[in-house]
Amino acid sequence: KVHILSLCTSPRCSQNQTQFKMVRMSVLADALKTLSNAEKRGKRQVLLRPCSKVLVKFLQVMQRHGYIGEFEIIDDRRSGKIVVNLIGRLNKCGVISPRFDLALGDIEQWSSNLLPSRQFGFIVMTTSAGIMDQHEARRRSTGGKILGYFF
Repeated sequence: KVHILSLCTSPRCSQNQTQFKMVRMSVLADALKTLSNAEKRGKRQVLLRPCSKVLVKFLQVMQRHGYIGEFEIIDDRRSGKIVVNLIGRLNKCGVISPRFDLALGDIEQWSSNLLPSRQFGFIVMTTSAGIMDQHEARRRSTGGKILGYFF
């Protein structure tokens, strides 16, 4: 039997009560889920926290294709926050975990599995040349690891 000790000093906590703390597994996955939920609710802005370099590059790819508006990175001397302006174009975005290897020839198969049609949506991947969508990776003829998708 596993028992987790709690270090709760409030009078409401009893001695044999266990406490569990949620841990954040993926910053990118949480941010994209928050973005998708805010878009479904019809919000104009959304606050994403914490901030990461991968998240900023993913948002830049989305912004370059016109799925989100401007975004502002707020440095709070901790992990940072991002305020994203939504324009109502995003239908769905998500993370692919684990980050599978994506060879140049496999991009078409992953696109057909993830995206609703050939002309619609983008797969974001991390390559040795940076974070980019599948069209730019094909132009540069480079493979990489899959990060996520949006359409």
